[in-house]
Amino acid sequence: MRKPSAWSTVRTSMFDRFPAANGSKPTRRYPTAMRRDRGPVLIAGSTAVVSCGLLAAAIWRGWLGADVGRGANFCEAARDGLVRQPANTFSNVGFVVAGLLIAWHAAASRTALGSGLAANRKLATTMACLVVLLGPGSAAMHATQSAAGGALDVLSMYLVASMALAYATMRLLRGGIALLAMTFAAGVAFCELVGSWHAALPVVITAGNAAFGLLLVAAVTIEVFLMRRPGVVSRRAYAAVSLASILVAFAIWNASKAWLCQPRSLVQGHAIWHLLGAVSAYFLYRYYASELTIPDSRSVQTDGDIPAAATA
Repeated sequence: MRKPSAWSTVRTSMFDRFPAANGSKPTRRYPTAMRRDRGPVLIAGSTAVVSCGLLAAAIWRGWLGADVGRGANFCEAARDGLVRQPANTFSNVGFVVAGLLIAWHAAASRTALGSGLAANRKLATTMACLVVLLGPGSAAMHATQSAAGGALDVLSMYLVASMALAYATMRLLRGGIALLAMTFAAGVAFCELVGSWHAALPVVITAGNAAFGLLLVAAVTIEVFLMRRPGVVSRRAYAAVSLASILVAFAIWNASKAWLCQPRSLVQGHAIWHLLGAVSAYFLYRYYASELTIPDSRSVQTDGDIPAAATA
């Protein structure tokens, strides 16, 4: 018989035993039907509607400025219509969907969420909104090829990478929201400062992309350390899917600038980068949300999905 995992063992501990009304036999209390807080979905949904609506208006009215060729190095040939790169533009709907799915999960009952990110609805909702904003942010550049669109594209990337680093740092140092906020602001400022250095770099193209990648590498490094911290269990499979998705996406991102480039095709490598990036963001959240803190980690057994360090 397969042993129960630490994650499932901890989750079942939330179903407490209480004496029966007559004091004779204990009975197990089970939760009632899961209740959902509509707040995260309403906030993330409003963010999606407003940001996408503003983007549509900006494209129609030309608010983002003239086409200066921003994003033209991502293979897809510019069309004559309002949307210059249709595949690279509309593939960003993946980020909007991923953000809304994060919000839907965050709206679940707190009893069902454990002690991970999802248990703090404000933080989970913030992450949902940041992932949503990746969509219109990136689409702004690919639809218009304007300088302002390019600035929105990289800003949306900086926000998500800074959130990943800030959340990892907060847990590493066992800090609070103040530490997360300061790390988040420092991450965005760092990326903007480095991104202001206009120099062509190999592989990553710009200094801003290099800063974005550096923040992600730092966040992954901290997460690996946290996985080995005693007393904490999580679904490693979610982290593995997230990391694998972004690594495959990065490989396609590079290949689409060379041998994988078909400028007139509606199947663009860079569009696949967007879709896999959305998958990565969603499963990163699910990894965060799966994290549980165990008061006495020696009392549980683990299976392959749970870090062995959690039973040390």
